[in-house]
Amino acid sequence: MAMAPVIKLVLGSIAFAIFWVLAVFPSVPLLPIGRTAGSLFGAMLMVIFQVITPEQAYAAIDLPILGLLFGTMVVSIYLERADMFKYLGTLLSWKSRGPKDLLCRVCLVSAVSSALFTNDTSCVVLTEFVLKIARQKNLPPHPFLLALATSANIGSSATPIGNPQNLVIAVQSKIPFWEFLLGVFPAMIVGVTVNALLLLGMYWRLLSDHKEDEEKAGESADSEVVAVAEEDVTSHRFSPATFSPATSEESNLRMDPDTLRNRAGSAGEGDLISRDSNASREQQTDAESQGEINNNNNMFQTKKWRRVLWKSSVYLITLGMLISLLMGLNMSWTAITAALALVVLDFKDARPSLEKVSYSLLIFFCGMFITVDGFNKTGIPTALWDLMEPYAKIDQAKGTMVLAVVILVLSNVASNVPTVLLLGARVAASAMGREEEKKAWLLLAWVSTVAGNLTLLGSAANLIVCEQARRAVSHGYTLTFTKHFKFGLPSTLIVTAIGLFLIK
Repeated sequence: MAMAPVIKLVLGSIAFAIFWVLAVFPSVPLLPIGRTAGSLFGAMLMVIFQVITPEQAYAAIDLPILGLLFGTMVVSIYLERADMFKYLGTLLSWKSRGPKDLLCRVCLVSAVSSALFTNDTSCVVLTEFVLKIARQKNLPPHPFLLALATSANIGSSATPIGNPQNLVIAVQSKIPFWEFLLGVFPAMIVGVTVNALLLLGMYWRLLSDHKEDEEKAGESADSEVVAVAEEDVTSHRFSPATFSPATSEESNLRMDPDTLRNRAGSAGEGDLISRDSNASREQQTDAESQGEINNNNNMFQTKKWRRVLWKSSVYLITLGMLISLLMGLNMSWTAITAALALVVLDFKDARPSLEKVSYSLLIFFCGMFITVDGFNKTGIPTALWDLMEPYAKIDQAKGTMVLAVVILVLSNVASNVPTVLLLGARVAASAMGREEEKKAWLLLAWVSTVAGNLTLLGSAANLIVCEQARRAVSHGYTLTFTKHFKFGLPSTLIVTAIGLFLIK
């Protein structure tokens, strides 16, 4: 592709630079409008500067990707309502055998849930669970938060629905869901395992030092439970009845035998009548209260079984969606169909659930599609790729390593989704044959995803974990850039290298 005229090249570069700054640094002091508005601003500048026409801008928006993203978000919302992530959180601490066992569980659960429900969703839901468990067991939070974030990124690489860049790759490459999974799954499994081993190796002493503290905390917790139980029992004991002192009139009555005898006779007759009426009232009241209890129990059982049936239906529809994707059906319409089936099944106003969809992310994608397409039309990405292409052939080990470094750097400089949009078609076009082309797409998916583990700013999942942990009300924790980078650098390099040899 030839370079665009100088004026268009300069203006297009300025628009893309503004988009990049606002996407990577959303709170930049000069223009703190955030990522979503930043992407729309970049798209608007591309049209105003006449780098692309309005018709080309509309055509640049990839509707299948937006449909797939929307559908998976709605399904994740209903799964959260059906307590799926609550069960995953419970699984983390169920019969845990210590800090190291807990760390491995966090890695496994995070990776699997991210592959099925996207990494961002898993991090949003699981961060507080992980932080709470670490605090309860008196453990340092940052190894577990690192395990959650890094394993979520690695695990999400295995499926087209694991993260946004994989959605883009799956739609543009037209690789079936099943082939995508088979191509990346071995690298994902080994990558998660190696990542967990690196975490254990780096924090072994720290986790071992806290084992004794954890046991003491457990003993104190047990004693607290016993104390609460005893206090609970004491508060429900009955105390002896107390009587108020007699009045002066009652004292006089006791001293007059005739009065007492007359009062006793009239009282006896009255007592018999009142006792009969009281007994009938009590029986009626008991019958009414028993009927209310039975009705309440029946209503409770009905609601309980309806809830169980609804949750089971949500799980079955989600399973059906995954099976349909594995069978090679259209991914966007499969996800949208599953989402609408859940909306209809819920049989109530869907607005509260649909309001939880991240529409800002969908709008961000629209602006990004337009901005990246405009930047492509300047000819700069093509010119840069022409310089790199001879050294980045994937039919040689050296070329694969060069390509991986380029993707790794760009993913952390320009973010992973724009990197995929810029490089995807070019990397695939440079491959020779269908098998090499598929391998090129899968390598792009693997490296651009794992690259998110390099720094705290490398992926949205990292930022979500950091922000969720910081905002936790009773057990907040700040995961610093330095702590993340100290582990992220070796983990990213080693895990990326492993995947290059395993992806076929």
